[in-house]
Amino acid sequence: MYYPIKIFYSEEDEGFIAIVPDLPGCSAFGKTEEEVIKEINIAKELHIETYKAKGKVLPIPSPIES
Repeated sequence: MYYPIKIFYSEEDEGFIAIVPDLPGCSAFGKTEEEVIKEINIAKELHIETYKAKGKVLPIPSPIES
């Protein structure tokens, strides 16, 4: 399943923050865009593994915005 990721720069944190809106609590931080993409993909995989391990139904991914 493909879950859209939102990335934004945080002046306060002096780095990038990424979230997966369809997976509550799934977020990551990185000093660069490349780093935050790597970290959010790890966090997303762990969230999905946790859902499956607990027998929960995964949320339906949002449509991709153009």
